[in-house]
Amino acid sequence: FALTAILIEGFIFVVLTLTKVRTLIVDAIPASVKRAIGAGIGLFIAFIGLKNAGIIVESSATFVTIGTMTEGTALLGVIGIILTSVLVIKNVPGSLLIGILATALIGIPMGVTNFSGVVDTPPSVAPLFCQFEFHNIFTLDMLVVVFTFLFIDMFDTMGTLVGVCTKAGMMQKDGRIPGLNKAFMADAVATMAGACLGASTTTTYVESAAGVAQGGRSGLTAFSTAMCFAVAMFFAPLFLSIPAAATTPVLVIVGLFMLTPVKDIDLDDYAESIPAFITIVMMPLTYSISDGILCGVISYVLINMLCMNWKKLNPTLYVLAVLFIMKYIFI
Repeated sequence: FALTAILIEGFIFVVLTLTKVRTLIVDAIPASVKRAIGAGIGLFIAFIGLKNAGIIVESSATFVTIGTMTEGTALLGVIGIILTSVLVIKNVPGSLLIGILATALIGIPMGVTNFSGVVDTPPSVAPLFCQFEFHNIFTLDMLVVVFTFLFIDMFDTMGTLVGVCTKAGMMQKDGRIPGLNKAFMADAVATMAGACLGASTTTTYVESAAGVAQGGRSGLTAFSTAMCFAVAMFFAPLFLSIPAAATTPVLVIVGLFMLTPVKDIDLDDYAESIPAFITIVMMPLTYSISDGILCGVISYVLINMLCMNWKKLNPTLYVLAVLFIMKYIFI
């Protein structure tokens, strides 16, 4: 049932991409909100990194609080952040990768890094290959699941692409991003392929910002990463031995890199800066990229409507705001 829903979602994505609906939506979003998306993602992944290392933990009194810094995982995360920061400041080539490996090695005597092997055979995809249930496609349950997947995946992917492209300097002054439709098509086709292989929704990962931070700009970067993933399938035990605390420094520092577009937001124009700020803070606070975008767009439309800044709004933006509000009411 779930794989069928993902396949249908991917097909809808292909249609929306061919008709350039997804590009139309991105182009309609104000430049200030787009720049805020990248910054919001930066705070979001930094928060995830700190949480994974146990530097930030859940608290019933204050929602979150600082963890026990004497514990191995949290302490290793702090050591990794300091070490990787020094490498970045000294402009050491491959500083992020070196930081991960060095932190993982430091974790061995601390008892955090535990090796469970080096080579293993990838599991077979046969049990889940093309396991679809098409007799359920016209049911209400399928409609709800597909729409939910579609909505969340669309704006998570959109937010990640906009954020990473903004960091890479690919966004033009008018807020448009050339070639974005090709990226959307790759995402749509990958979603359908993933469903056929028994995988959950395939999406664009925010960790892509790490590649951009190291200078990656072309498709060769993505192709090289894909080849590395293909090889990594046979060395899964080795890579799985790397603790979450070892990747925390990269997430925190890349989070910093993602904040740079904020400098291009006119903070003195509150009709622009307030929705941008809402976009930024709502991503980590709701633990969702899509919710940050939705809140930012809704606030932008409502604020500028009430301030009668009609020139800042466009028909697509009105439609998006209505759909986003309906999403929060009915889903």
